[in-house]
Amino acid sequence: MPEVPVKLYIDKLLKECRTITRYLALLSGPVKEKALRAMADRLAADEEKILAANEKDVDAVGKSFEADVMKDRMKAAVARLRMTSDDIKEMVDRLRMIADLPDPIGAVTSRWERPDGLQVSRVRVPIGVIGVVSELSPLITVESIALCFKSGNLCVFRGAPEWGLTQQVIGISLREAAEQNGVPSGAWIIIERPEKEVAVELIRSGKSLDAIIPRGGAGLRKAVIEQAKMPVLCYDGGLTQMYVDADTDMPMAQNVAINSKVQKAIASNSLDTLLVQQVIGRQFLPPLVNRMLAEFKIEVRACPKTIALMGQMAMTGHSSIIPAKEEDWHTQFQGPVLAVKMVANLDEALEHIVAHGPCLTAVIATTSYESALRFTREVDASAVFVNASSRLNAGDSYGMGADIGLSGSRFHAKGPIGLEQLTCEKYVAFGSGQLRYPHPVPETYFDAIMLKRP
Repeated sequence: MPEVPVKLYIDKLLKECRTITRYLALLSGPVKEKALRAMADRLAADEEKILAANEKDVDAVGKSFEADVMKDRMKAAVARLRMTSDDIKEMVDRLRMIADLPDPIGAVTSRWERPDGLQVSRVRVPIGVIGVVSELSPLITVESIALCFKSGNLCVFRGAPEWGLTQQVIGISLREAAEQNGVPSGAWIIIERPEKEVAVELIRSGKSLDAIIPRGGAGLRKAVIEQAKMPVLCYDGGLTQMYVDADTDMPMAQNVAINSKVQKAIASNSLDTLLVQQVIGRQFLPPLVNRMLAEFKIEVRACPKTIALMGQMAMTGHSSIIPAKEEDWHTQFQGPVLAVKMVANLDEALEHIVAHGPCLTAVIATTSYESALRFTREVDASAVFVNASSRLNAGDSYGMGADIGLSGSRFHAKGPIGLEQLTCEKYVAFGSGQLRYPHPVPETYFDAIMLKRP
């Protein structure tokens, strides 16, 4: 029997979404918390099933590389795919953490009374139906579903096809646990068909989805931005840049730079460009670049001044730095690559950041209060850090709990998109007969008309 065409398949999946979102928006906080805890317990209980399914996914990927002469590629693909008990534990812990977070729905963010006695409030409500297109691990599947569910949204999730069987088993476990604890059927959708066209069709489903979130690399983000027919909620494109001021604590600045780049090089908030004030270049850069190259295997692409400073390294048997091209200053690497440039002063650093934007995360290492204040005021980024790692631009670092990604958008929340950022606000006003004037009923007849009985 031939498969249903992709467009019909997506249309059918999304057909009842609007109806279900009404029920999700009305679920109480205790019901959602209980369901999330049950989901966590079920994943822990189904660990063997999940790992067995994952082993099948790993075998399938391994076979797909059998004819590949590059065995390293196969090993990397298999290593990326394989899950362990620790991965299951991380999913379970993430679900329990999200269960513990305060329910944002119905929270009153502000309230005031007008001179005419009208009492006005702003109240948090769900956004609605949120699509998530991911090329990351099943942890992201679990986290995305849980955050959308807790914030009253319906999540339509399309994961990486290579984890297909793993996600299928996880999805069954989550759904059964939730439905046994008072959650309506269809509270989230996991798309199981592997075709690339399925993701494309989901991105274009503007009539059914209220927002979409890409979770992956630059290629995925670009495809979503170019083709989406609805707002893109989590756009974590943009560079992460760090400026090291002449007035700085050098060991601290070196630690911050290393952590920002090396702690998780593939992250969107890992360091892309390091700007160093020229007067401290000779003391600061050689030991740092040596460590980046030799200890952490980071490829360093540098400006001519840095090349001149570090040129002797090639002759002493060390790995050499590479001359930076113009596009390197515009690239979000999300990998073991770092661009390094020496600048004359803070003015040149700020000019560089503006010219090579957008900026997702910015860091300054300085002991100068004036420089720190100026940097935080003038840099336009989702987060600006003074003497702290760019990798801290995340929901858990801010005490928000988990987040579904970072955003550099000017039209919604900047920075981590957590539970509160997965909501919007509506106005609720309580009155006692207040009217907008001029009132169409003449004042002289007002009382009589109001008192008239049929």
